[in-house]
Amino acid sequence: MKQMQQSKTIVITGSSSGFGALTAKSLAAHGHDVIATMRDASTRNLAKKADLESFARSGGYRLQVVELDVTSDDSVAAAMDHITSTHGVVDVLVNNAGVMNIGVTEAYSIAELQTQFDVNTLGPARMFRAVLPGMRTQGSGLIVSVTSLAGRVVFPFFGAYAASKFALEALAEAYRYELSGTGVDSVIVEPGAFGTELLPRSPAPNDKATVDAYGAVGRIPDAMKASFQKMYDSPEPPQPQDVADAIVRLIEQNNRRPLRTVVMAPGMDFGVERLNQAVSTIQNELMTTLEFGSMV
Repeated sequence: MKQMQQSKTIVITGSSSGFGALTAKSLAAHGHDVIATMRDASTRNLAKKADLESFARSGGYRLQVVELDVTSDDSVAAAMDHITSTHGVVDVLVNNAGVMNIGVTEAYSIAELQTQFDVNTLGPARMFRAVLPGMRTQGSGLIVSVTSLAGRVVFPFFGAYAASKFALEALAEAYRYELSGTGVDSVIVEPGAFGTELLPRSPAPNDKATVDAYGAVGRIPDAMKASFQKMYDSPEPPQPQDVADAIVRLIEQNNRRPLRTVVMAPGMDFGVERLNQAVSTIQNELMTTLEFGSMV
């Protein structure tokens, strides 16, 4: 186990699989005190919970699994009450829980869109509000929000997902500025396409009639999913561990962290690195014009 100069208490949402599970294991192996949260920990995700707990026991790591559903005010409050009573103030929050709708955008009902936003945008918003009072009181803290390349550029048929991630980008960036004088930092990690359970679990729209009305265009989302899966099944697919490693580096970084970190193989970021650089210049000019330059 890698011993750190200072162990941090870290809460991760959506830890049942993918980036969340990998990040929880990586941070625990680096000597941090990790609270890996997930919903349905005693039912649907019982095996995922057992895997994390077995990993912790085998390595002598401090990793605990806690039930938390980011879409429920009561669940967030109960989980955070338990965490703060047993671990004290949270040093780091990793907003990772997410779901990815892929389909004809018109075919998603308002209720389906609400579910998408409740997980990807309002869930992190609940978590921000849950941890920030303690962080501000202690004068330090870090919140890492996992968005997506689709939080900066738009792919057809990813409209609902992209909208929720664009919204999270704005929320996390606004917090970055507003918290700049408190000792609390808000940063964003933008993963590209990685083979996690996000794709197989992608909810298609229930309105099949609208999908059918699009004819051949309505069948494109399934072809896109198959294409992504083919890449994930290739001999040298993108490695989800890269995202976990990027999060670990941000958490353990002592100097000023970048607002945005893109994680994808070279040449596969769809221009998001260049977009971030260009927008950063414009955004910083805006902040200076508004006399908020000290917040940047």
